[in-house]
Amino acid sequence: MNPYEKLLLQNKAWSEEMVEVDKEFFQRLAKQQKPKFLWIGCSDSRVPANEVTGTDPGEIFVHRNIANMVVHTDLNMLSVLQYAVEVLEVEHIIVCGHYGCGGVDAALTPNHLGLINKWLRNIKEVYSKHQSEIDAIEVHADKVDKLVEVNVIEQCQDLIKTSIVQKAWANRKAPEIHGWVYGLKDGLVKELVTIKPDFDNISPIFRYDMDQLKDS
Repeated sequence: MNPYEKLLLQNKAWSEEMVEVDKEFFQRLAKQQKPKFLWIGCSDSRVPANEVTGTDPGEIFVHRNIANMVVHTDLNMLSVLQYAVEVLEVEHIIVCGHYGCGGVDAALTPNHLGLINKWLRNIKEVYSKHQSEIDAIEVHADKVDKLVEVNVIEQCQDLIKTSIVQKAWANRKAPEIHGWVYGLKDGLVKELVTIKPDFDNISPIFRYDMDQLKDS
């Protein structure tokens, strides 16, 4: 049996197991999704949102890309963000990085990697902003992990700079923004930052007019 065929068999076994535990599980799931969380995570296969948080399908709306980035020109990410915030009305957005991230590691090097250079440029901008702190660290793996942490915090800041989040803050005082980092070696999450829905948390440079947001 090849790995692809194994996936199909495992899917069938999983489906049967879920129905055995709860006969109406898939019927309820098919009718609607009403997750409270949006997860913006890394594409790394070792960091699956549902398994990490012990949640069932339907509980977390997920977007993943290399190094869990919030890029203001990324229409894919922005579309997911808008749908999660305005339609699903999630109450929390979690940006979750992970220690030992390959994308972050690559951004610390001068290596030419082709198309991905353009994506890594966004991480390099974070590195540039915190370079003195990161370069003071001697062990490379520790440098990577420090950049992982500051990158998560910067992506949370980039979220609150969006009109999507600010509009939701103006209209319904949600969602909260959370920055996490996941440890591959122990499976535990470290909380780095939580940003409450308060316009004082946004730099005035990036703050939209609240009255205009409410009317839009």
